[in-house]
Amino acid sequence: MKILEVRRHSIRDMGGDHLNQTGVELARKVGEGLGPFHFVATSTLPRAFETAIAMGFAVHEQNELMNTYGGKVEREAPWPMPYHHYALIVKQDGAAAQYAYQLVDYYTAILERLPNEGSALVVNHGGVVELGIVACLPDTDFLPWGDSVDYCEGARLFWDDGRFVNGEVLRLPN
Repeated sequence: MKILEVRRHSIRDMGGDHLNQTGVELARKVGEGLGPFHFVATSTLPRAFETAIAMGFAVHEQNELMNTYGGKVEREAPWPMPYHHYALIVKQDGAAAQYAYQLVDYYTAILERLPNEGSALVVNHGGVVELGIVACLPDTDFLPWGDSVDYCEGARLFWDDGRFVNGEVLRLPN
């Protein structure tokens, strides 16, 4: 079985591009319990890249797909919303679903590169995290997963026999 962790970036000052000191410290703390990872990808935005580095992981790839999802998707799936709302939106098969399935394709390509029992970390952004996760697990009941992701939160997805088979929400303690 292969594992993909998808997490939101850490804390930045409102409107800032880079992590602030609190964000660096949070990412370091979260990173202490993670990994190892065979592959790490982030969006091309500094806060995602800096989060992976602060967590203690070298970044192998950056991808603009994970930067943001644009106006059409934002209108259908405004962030923040609970996971189960994103799941309902993806089932409507509009612009948000098309974007979410692009994320699934990207995540699948990452997992196919990994060795057996390999793992990967992806760091991107609120809304992007949830849309990708719900599209990877279309038959999952996301009601128990709760609200949208906070800083450094996300999900761990399990891949077996060429498909996503399960997942678990990753929350930080209060």
